[in-house]
Amino acid sequence: MTTDIRPYLQIRTSSPSGFNRTGERLLISSNLPGTAQVHRLDLGAAPDLPVAAQDLRQLTGHTEPVGGGYLPDTDRLLLVTDAGGDERHQLLTGPDDPPAPLGWDDLTPLVVDRDHIHRPGGVTRDGRWLAYATNRRDGVAFDAVARDLRTDDERVLWDRGGAAFPVGWSPDGTWLAASELTDRAGDNRVHLLARDGDREVELFAHDDGPPAAVGGPSWLPDGRTCFVATSVGREFVGVHRMTVEPDGTVADDTLVTDLSWDAGGAVDWQGDHLLLAHNHDGISRAELRDPMTLEVTAPLDLPGEGVAGPFRFSRDGRQLVFGFSSPLVPGDVWRYDTVSGGTQRLTVSPCDVDPATFVPGALVRCRSFDGLEVPAFVFRPAAAPGGGRYPVVVIVHGGPESQWRPSFSPLVQYLVARGYAVVAPNVRGSTGYGRRYQHLDDGAKRLDSVADLAAVHDWIAATDDLDPARCALYGGSYGGYMVLSGLVHQPDRWAAAVDVVGIANLVSFLERTSAWRRSWREREYGSLATDRDLLEHLSPLTHVDRLRAPLLVIHGRNDPRVPLGEAEQIHEVARAKGLRSDLLVYDDEGHGLAKLANRLDAYPRVAAFLDEVLGG
Repeated sequence: MTTDIRPYLQIRTSSPSGFNRTGERLLISSNLPGTAQVHRLDLGAAPDLPVAAQDLRQLTGHTEPVGGGYLPDTDRLLLVTDAGGDERHQLLTGPDDPPAPLGWDDLTPLVVDRDHIHRPGGVTRDGRWLAYATNRRDGVAFDAVARDLRTDDERVLWDRGGAAFPVGWSPDGTWLAASELTDRAGDNRVHLLARDGDREVELFAHDDGPPAAVGGPSWLPDGRTCFVATSVGREFVGVHRMTVEPDGTVADDTLVTDLSWDAGGAVDWQGDHLLLAHNHDGISRAELRDPMTLEVTAPLDLPGEGVAGPFRFSRDGRQLVFGFSSPLVPGDVWRYDTVSGGTQRLTVSPCDVDPATFVPGALVRCRSFDGLEVPAFVFRPAAAPGGGRYPVVVIVHGGPESQWRPSFSPLVQYLVARGYAVVAPNVRGSTGYGRRYQHLDDGAKRLDSVADLAAVHDWIAATDDLDPARCALYGGSYGGYMVLSGLVHQPDRWAAAVDVVGIANLVSFLERTSAWRRSWREREYGSLATDRDLLEHLSPLTHVDRLRAPLLVIHGRNDPRVPLGEAEQIHEVARAKGLRSDLLVYDDEGHGLAKLANRLDAYPRVAAFLDEVLGG
């Protein structure tokens, strides 16, 4: 049995970013250098497949993570990066055949202003117009901008306050779709903005209905027919086919998918294939359909029970590539041939841990205080505990509008190999289980989700092989808030905790988070202006007199979401109470640990901490 976490942390992963115009070159995001960088796989050279990730052509070599894709009809790359995790993303371009990996100084600035944020939102098929969102007008609101890449002229298509993020163009560049966040939790609007500024239409308007999600349209080549995923009027997200006339009139609304689980859809450039991807209890399912008849043409054979995505078509529709990860597969790229129907692995990323030692998760449901069934994935060591019970680490996801899904986690697999059981619940407020479930933690109901952690502990106590006296909580971001809340509201249940970039005080968090994020978070947690008493009540720090468990806190100094002060507050209070509290701060990180060197420093300490406090 291995006792060293480092080989698990050094497992690398790859995922697809997109094809060039001929489909002969595929961009792949790989963390082989220690952070996610852009790489290239040359499929036109007919390589022996799968290719070792070490043999991919590395195109970027920046100190920070870099994402990117091809600009249409060119061999140039559109690249996105920030500095030290500050999330002030900048847009640059570079060649796809550099003599050496491209650093910042090797790139051509496109939209660069280090004091503000720029998020790409699509390029027209002719390569002329780039859409992006930026908060440079006042540092808070995000405007939608169209930039002419030939002349560098810009048009602001949305500047009404709030946040509107471009999510793609229609095929002829007439319409830009922009997703606007509203002031309601879990709600957005999608607007089609005419590039010439004379028309606008909202897809699935629902101001008079409950909060709902609306996705960006995926268009057929005619520029009129599109597919849109939405939960307007229902519990789950379903895919619709609809027609948008040149004057903005919307017609021919046809529901494509059933409504038992959330679904998304996309069509290829030529309009030959409709891809439908389903989130089935956290597990991916996918199929191809004819976009016109809507008949299933092929179920997509995924490599296992896990999470697939992103999906990317080649321009001719022949190749469909996707990333896949599961508890048994760390994460690589596969290709489906839409003509032959065959699926083939394209990349193999380095993994020095024997994959035969990885364990799958079992899906269970824990009954909470009000009868609600809370789903959870449970991972147990392969070896029996010799008559005893396993110590347990309960991992709580962030968000809260998110979902723990069965993709690969090096920490989970290490803990299981080390002799711990791991339980990963999706407490109320998680996405993926319908609109009602998602909103069960809104406002004053926030602590109901914390009560779900007690239900998880009750489930642990009712099993024969899990030790309820040796249970630790682990979580990041909102998961860190849940961890701290669990400690103070259920002090008799939890023996220790690890808090990564978590929230200790909702008031100070909202006061100090980046100005551009405050209104987004207030719609979920409550307003500083009207809900301060509630925010104080919901804050772990308010109830810190009940804290009695040892604590490990990890934070990035540049975190623009949850300021470092949240970590410092809980650390100082715990120390003042005479409790063990270890604080790790990383100067070149933001909201989490993006750099391998920092993970190699932090997570061995996490492992040692858990061993010491739980007797693992």
